[in-house]
Formats: sequence, C-alpha cells, structure tokens
Amino acid sequence: MTIQVDPIRRNLKFGLPKDKAISWNPAGLHVTQFFNTLSIFFPAGERFFIQSVRNYRKEIVGDDLKEQISAFIGQEGFHTREHEEYNDALVAAGMPIEAMDSLVVKLLELVKKAPRSFQLAATVALEHLTAVLGDVLLRNDGLLEDVDPHFSAVWRWHAIEETEHKAVCFDAYEQVMGKGIQAYGLRVGAFVLANLLFWSLYVPFYTVMVAKGGGLLNLKGWGKVLNLTLGRPGVLRRALPDWLDFFRPGFHPWMHDNRHFLAMADALVEEVANFDVNQAKAA
Repeated sequence: MTIQVDPIRRNLKFGLPKDKAISWNPAGLHVTQFFNTLSIFFPAGERFFIQSVRNYRKEIVGDDLKEQISAFIGQEGFHTREHEEYNDALVAAGMPIEAMDSLVVKLLELVKKAPRSFQLAATVALEHLTAVLGDVLLRNDGLLEDVDPHFSAVWRWHAIEETEHKAVCFDAYEQVMGKGIQAYGLRVGAFVLANLLFWSLYVPFYTVMVAKGGGLLNLKGWGKVLNLTLGRPGVLRRALPDWLDFFRPGFHPWMHDNRHFLAMADALVEEVANFDVNQAKAA
C-alpha cells in the first residue's frame, strides 16, 4: 500500500468522573458495561504491544517507519495511563477490575514466553481487532450520543489513534518477517488464537460486570446490547467483513481507508482542553 499515515502523540487527560463510571451512557448499564469491559484489557494489552514491537526496534530500517514506531509507542503509553485511570474509576464503583486485570496480565506473560515473532504477530492481530472496533465507534455516531462528555472523549480519542496507527505494527511485521507463506501463516494463526483468547475472556468478564452492576436478570438490558452488537443496528455484525479481511494473503490495514476520521482529532483536542479535569476527578 502507498498510504502513509504518521501517528501523532496527543498527551490528553480526561479526568473521568468516578461517580459516573457505570452510568455514563444513557443507553443503560448493559451498554455502558460493554465499553467498560473493553477498558479492562487495555493497560496490560498496550504494554504488551509496546514490548512486542520494541523487540525488533534495532532491526527496523527506514526513518519513516522508525518514527511511526516511536509515535505508536507514545500513543500506546498515553492509552495505558488513561485506561488505568478509567479502571480505577470502575474499582471505585465496586467492579472487580483488579482480579480480571491480573488474569489478563498472567495470560500475556505466558505469551511473552513464545518466540518474539509470534508476539509481534499477536500484536498485529489485536491491532486489527482494535482498529475494527475503533472504526465501528467512529462510523456510528449514535453509540456515544448524549453520553457524559469525558467518557465520550476518551473513547473517541482512543478510536482515532487506533485508526491512525493501525498499520504501524503490520508494516514492521512485514519488514522483519516478509510477505511469504510462512509469514502469512504465522499472522493468521496468531489472529485466530488471539481472538479466541480475547473473546473467551471478554464474554465472562462482561457478564461479571453486568452482574456486579445489578443487571444480570434485566432481560430488556440484555436485549438492548444484543441488538446493538448483533441485531439492529448490529454494529459488530456489520463490521465482520472488515474483520475477516485479515485472512486475505494480500491484506493491509489501509485497504480499509478511513483516514477521513482523523480530521476529527483537532476538534477533540480542543474539546478536552476545555475540560475541568480536577473538578471531574472530584465528582
């Protein structure tokens, strides 16, 4: 692909109001916890992504890609910090985040014992997943309609930057591993395994989060999140073709050219600059 997008480090602080941690979305508890459960994975996951690409940093050639990797690491570092604060808000709301985060950490420690090529392939795989999820968010304005502005901003920021750097690790992988059948097989195998592990954790984590929020027996809430993801509008169901494109031998992340969403970044930065972070934290 000839498309080149250079990630930009945006050191934003959102001051998420802790008293709204499980009520920030007016669509209800089940939808709110759908997002909140994703946040559980990010601190450990982002640190793993950073390390997996650092494993090859000395072997990367080309100033452009080196700078993109450096910016990717910066972005992921800021994501880690803000989602740690996000998860602290969930802990304050009585959610068992620490136990679930510990499980994610232990799983990734096992992955770190695999060859570094597999670690990078797993990062490439999960970066595609986060890019698809980010695109889902940016394409569907209604997902964050009328929600608390701090939580809306943190999710839009993360989605924009996942879009912005979605090809960085992929390009690094192709440079160090090549484009042959062995490289293809490794990235596809890692993709299948990474998705199986992620969703096998996400579903029970999400169930626990809903139960702890008091919504386990709320059938209307379950129906709402099922419609959102799989029914109508079915945002995850409609994103399935993009997700499946990863299996194409000639796949590249920018074959899904959604660069126009990056134009939203400047307005978002200005929006966040107007937040009273200290007041939000005290709420």
